Amino acid sequence: MPSPSRHHPSWVQIAGCLGFVVVLIDVSVVNVALEALRTTFHAGVTGLQWVINAYALVFASLLLMAGALGDRFGAKRVFMMGFALFTLASIGCGMAQNLHGLIIWRLVQGVGAALLVPTSLSLLRQAFQDHSARNRAIGWWGASGGIALAAGPVIGGVLIATLGWRSIFLVNVPVGLIGLWITGRYAPRSPIQIGRSLDLPGQVTGVLALATLTFALTQTSSLGWGSPVILGAAILFVMFAALFLRLELRNPSAMLPPALFRDSTVSSATAIGMIVNLAFYGMVFTFSLFFQSVQHLTPLRTGLAFLPMMAILMLMNLAAGRLLGRIGARALTTAGLLISAVGYLLMLPALAAQSYYLLVLPMLLAGSGIALTIPSITSATLAAVSSTQAGIASGLLNAARQVGGVVGVAWFGFFVRHAETVSFMHGMYQALLVTVALLVVGAVVGFFGLQAPAGPGNSSLHKLIAVKQRRASSL
Repeated sequence: MPSPSRHHPSWVQIAGCLGFVVVLIDVSVVNVALEALRTTFHAGVTGLQWVINAYALVFASLLLMAGALGDRFGAKRVFMMGFALFTLASIGCGMAQNLHGLIIWRLVQGVGAALLVPTSLSLLRQAFQDHSARNRAIGWWGASGGIALAAGPVIGGVLIATLGWRSIFLVNVPVGLIGLWITGRYAPRSPIQIGRSLDLPGQVTGVLALATLTFALTQTSSLGWGSPVILGAAILFVMFAALFLRLELRNPSAMLPPALFRDSTVSSATAIGMIVNLAFYGMVFTFSLFFQSVQHLTPLRTGLAFLPMMAILMLMNLAAGRLLGRIGARALTTAGLLISAVGYLLMLPALAAQSYYLLVLPMLLAGSGIALTIPSITSATLAAVSSTQAGIASGLLNAARQVGGVVGVAWFGFFVRHAETVSFMHGMYQALLVTVALLVVGAVVGFFGLQAPAGPGNSSLHKLIAVKQRRASSL
């Protein structure tokens, strides 16, 4: 065991950021490799969607359980398990001999990613008790994701050009080993909730609901909306989703406590997180195909083309950590979503003019808005719940975000399913208009739903917990 003197918040922050980095770097890196994967495995759009969505599907499906596991067995222990599994799966991806093998290892990567993200936030929540210090730490955590997204395409392009596409997965290995060493040596032991239920029936039905939804949305690119297979999958999704909700509402030890949604901040942040990732990851996938398939850019030039949008994520995440304490999560979230909506709207005339230089400013605006929004809703969510609920709350928020990303890639992939340039561009315009509309809706939700941070015991969730504790003590 490390000595107490080694339990320093800065080291915990570094470990948490590294965990977030490896999770997000695989999103941006794989998008740059789409053309290389298409050539190597003779894959169509649907196959490429599965390379991305296999990871995102398991990631989204298991985030809630991962949050509960972190609360039940300790965030540090589960965080290290996630790092080890993600590193092992990255080796498997780098050695895959066919598309199916790659997709299977991407599924395993998703399990590791699910264990990493909510527990990294739980570690920050435990290490930084001061609200302002926590906001700054979350800002750096978000900035680390921005660094990963910004550096990922460029590093991926260089690696693909020099060492081949397999190296984009193997680059995760040294990062994972360093993260494991720092966590094991410097992170303090996390509190354990022995009686915490894992709610396996809820977990299974939730996974099945997300799996059938993802299958239906992804396969529409090749089968079409009228296919009996798609209709059957849609019906199964409705059935599993209804069963999941029924089980959660009736289970006093539910994986997803209904009380969480009684807090308007938590429910609003969850909805906004889904919208933001749907728009962002859906458009990243679309632009990846645009740059490589329509404009025929190399992986390196594709990575450089994404640089304005990705690099601004890092800078604005740092700014968000400081701005949160001054203007609050509601104002920053609303402003960020509207800024991003304007950026995506301005992409329409830039694409019509067929000028990359006209795309730079819209990409900066789109990335800036997203970067202001994510730390804001994350901080608002953690401030709205008690420390014992931090794991499940962060798991809920990140699960919603990943579900949004899955839906975005599948939905927008359907828009651009035709390789012919005119049809592809028509689908791209549709995707941009949908993105703008969703971001405006998100801004409205943020303005009316997010509340000012409450002190301990002041949120509706805290009040409910306090009432139950008083009743129990009176028996």
